Amino acid sequence: MSKNLVTGYPRIGEHRELKFALESFWGGKSDFQAVEDVAKSLRAKAWITQKNAGVDIISSNDFSYYDQMLDTMILVGAVPARFKSIDDKTAKYFAMARGYENGVAMAMRKWFNTNYHYIIPELTGDEVFKLDSTKVINEYKEAAALGIKTKINLISPITFLALSVTTDGSDQFLLFDKLLRVYEELFIQIGKLDDEIIVQLDDAIFAIDIEPKLLSLIKPCYDRLCNVSSNIKVIATTYFEHSNEATKVLVLTQIWGLGLDFVAGAKNIESLEEIAKSDKVLAAGVINGRNVWKNDILKTKELLEKISTTISKERLIVSTSCSLLHVPYSLENEDKLDNTIKDSLSFANEKLNELTITSRIFFGISNDEDDEKLKENGASINKLKNSKLIHNEAVQDRVNKISKWSRDGEFDERIVLQKAKLGYPDLATTTIGSFPQTPELRITRRDFKNGKISHEEYEVFIKNYIRETIAIQERIGLDVLVHGEPERNDMVEYFGELLDGFAFSSNGWVQSYGARCVKPPLLYGDVSREVPMTLQWILYAQSLTSKIVKGMLTGPVTMINWSFVREDIPRSEVATQIALALADEIDDLQSNGIKIIQVDEAAFKEGYPLRDENRASYEKWAVDSFKLSVSSAYKETQIHTHMCYSEFNDIIHTIEDMDADVITIETAKSGNSLLKIFKKVGYTKEVGPGVYDIHSPRIPTVEEIKTQITLLLEVLPKEQLWINPDCGLKTRKWEEVIPSLENMVKAAISFR
Repeated sequence: MSKNLVTGYPRIGEHRELKFALESFWGGKSDFQAVEDVAKSLRAKAWITQKNAGVDIISSNDFSYYDQMLDTMILVGAVPARFKSIDDKTAKYFAMARGYENGVAMAMRKWFNTNYHYIIPELTGDEVFKLDSTKVINEYKEAAALGIKTKINLISPITFLALSVTTDGSDQFLLFDKLLRVYEELFIQIGKLDDEIIVQLDDAIFAIDIEPKLLSLIKPCYDRLCNVSSNIKVIATTYFEHSNEATKVLVLTQIWGLGLDFVAGAKNIESLEEIAKSDKVLAAGVINGRNVWKNDILKTKELLEKISTTISKERLIVSTSCSLLHVPYSLENEDKLDNTIKDSLSFANEKLNELTITSRIFFGISNDEDDEKLKENGASINKLKNSKLIHNEAVQDRVNKISKWSRDGEFDERIVLQKAKLGYPDLATTTIGSFPQTPELRITRRDFKNGKISHEEYEVFIKNYIRETIAIQERIGLDVLVHGEPERNDMVEYFGELLDGFAFSSNGWVQSYGARCVKPPLLYGDVSREVPMTLQWILYAQSLTSKIVKGMLTGPVTMINWSFVREDIPRSEVATQIALALADEIDDLQSNGIKIIQVDEAAFKEGYPLRDENRASYEKWAVDSFKLSVSSAYKETQIHTHMCYSEFNDIIHTIEDMDADVITIETAKSGNSLLKIFKKVGYTKEVGPGVYDIHSPRIPTVEEIKTQITLLLEVLPKEQLWINPDCGLKTRKWEEVIPSLENMVKAAISFR
């Protein structure tokens, strides 16, 4: 029997090869064949790397040109009406993801509590599904041609429906039988591929507080699929939390096995008795697929031994906790990290080795080399734990002596002072912060970092960019300006580079969506700020205009949720340390005349625990750290914040508790539906709902934006509303940004 399994593998390329191939294709510089060639090479490398590392069960169909949910829409023929007239399959696929001249892109949402984004399926009550198994079948055959027999990864029909929306108000679960018939067709085709084949059905929806409606679908779904072909072994896989409610039903089905996350879902241990009573195999997810610190092999072996007291080793497979999509590829090219920190890290390829060593040691088939690596593993973990790099007594002492956790004054008092001082109009126009990161800007920043240009040359370039950005905004007629953030490679990385306690990889890229990649910081130790981080550039921008320029900071919760965070202290304590540093920064900004300061919490919602039982504690420390960050703000200093991809119904009171004067949110793809909750609860603070989608290259017309503003005014009065794009503009081009903002300003003025 197989001893180990990888749930899924990264796909963007170790050096972001797929990203660059896609961008070249989208820019008209190459044809799609060039993208396909890169993709085929990446798939082959992924399979061979896993095989050479000693992985027994390797995935196919975990690759995607953009997103696995989008792939599933194509697989089952769930294409929204506005894209059906596009005959070319490739053009249709990318139009759904990115929009096109005659149709807006499909909306995105965070994949549970990760920083990966998926395309939300749009369905109708009369949806007609039609199988297109080309990708699934071809990738299996590709791997087979290399001598590698793979399991096929599929999004389960239950999770697919649960994450879908309907555009006609119908119940998407009424489509269950129709959709399941398409999956049955697919299983017939899969069954013809080999004498025996494993299909991994990803049912991550089981990790949340699952409704009875979903539980009732499990048995018919899995039994029908398991009965299609006798040579298919189905493994139902969930991750990011425990799935105890679903597990109780799954063990009664005809599946071959379960894949459970024992890292984020420690409570899965409570299901072992149920699994033991069945004949199911358990793929125990014990190698952390979400964080980059070395796995403590001895502790993991102890956990596996505990599991094996209930479930025999013959029925156990050692697995990653989830797909390795969420971590970088390899430490191989990381030659600039401090050795103590690097020695404590484990990226995807290193996790493959940890997986195989752990499984060999657990199953008693290790060799001398494995035993030596086990000793090295323990030494590395203890070295960082005891290192002075981690501990800063001054920071710890300051945390222990905090006496003021929030700013002075209630909102009603503050807003009167702010409006008198700032003088902005109703429906004030602004942007979220960043402006286009041009190739010239990226090259200049890289050259400065690599010592190819002097500090003086770099400063001249950045100041010229800021000067041009301010001039463009004044010409457009925006009311509150930003400096454009040309000095920032990333909204978290920039601050991390200026704070003690953060380290950075050279090539630790992780896919966020499509071709968009991020390089999360490594938050390894106590955090402190030695000098101001943003003051120089904000003051320079403010010196160029009589209009207000916002100071721009990233909040503590977002810094944590978009970093790989140390695991030796609670996240709440890490957030408190970051908050103190930000409070110092705000004090410097306002003391030097900056009147509006935006503290972005773009990732506030994505860090939410998936289970209700854990949310109160998260909300408490998340809100406390935000309020501590702005605790130094004067009453007349207006504090803004920004949140991405959020459903606010369940956290609206938490947002109120944050006590920001203005919140900007992404709503362009949802009309006014997300905003209605603000009216329902009587939200009195000011709100900037996004009026156009910045993730698409298309330019919204004045009439489109006026329609959007009309919808907003149906919910909140103009005195309470700001007008802005959905998010930052760093990924867009100037030729898209300028006309879009011009149209936005024209639309806003027409309502004043």
